[in-house]
Amino acid sequence: MYESFMRRAIALSCQGVETGGGPFGAVVVKDDDMIGEGMSQVVPCADPTAHAEIVAIRAACARLGMHDLSGAVIVSSCEPCPMCLGAIWWSRMGLVVYGNDRTDAAAIGFDDAAIYAEVAAHLEARRLPLRRVLADEALSAFRLWQAKPDKVSY
Repeated sequence: MYESFMRRAIALSCQGVETGGGPFGAVVVKDDDMIGEGMSQVVPCADPTAHAEIVAIRAACARLGMHDLSGAVIVSSCEPCPMCLGAIWWSRMGLVVYGNDRTDAAAIGFDDAAIYAEVAAHLEARRLPLRRVLADEALSAFRLWQAKPDKVSY
C-alpha cells in the first residue's frame, strides 16, 4: 500500500546524498495524496533540525495551512530519530512507515542510542545538564496562556 510513497522517500534520500545532504528522505501522505516531502538538509542549510521528516512535516503543514496532520501518514526512508518522532507525535499523524531501521542508521554513523538513553535517564543522571532558573517568573507566560480565551490548542 505504501510502496510507491516509500520509493519516493528513497529517491529523496538518494538525492540528498547527491546534493550534499544526508541519506534520508520522507513524504507525508493524507488520503492517498502526497502533501509534503523532504530530504535531509542539515548540512546544506546549516540547521541541525532540518531532518527529512521535519522538512516534510513543515511542507505538509504549509500546504494545508494548519499544524494538525491528523489522519496523515509519514513514510520515511529510515526509522525516525527521537527529534523527528517527537515532531511526528506533536503533528498528530497516525502512522509511521519506514525502510531502514535505527540499527542500519547506526551502522553508517547515525547512532541515536545515546539520545534514547539520555531521554530515559533521570534528570540528575543525564550527560547534558539541565538547570532550572526563574521558574516562578517563567510561569507568567503560562498564566497568560491559560487566561487567553481565543487560544488555539496544540
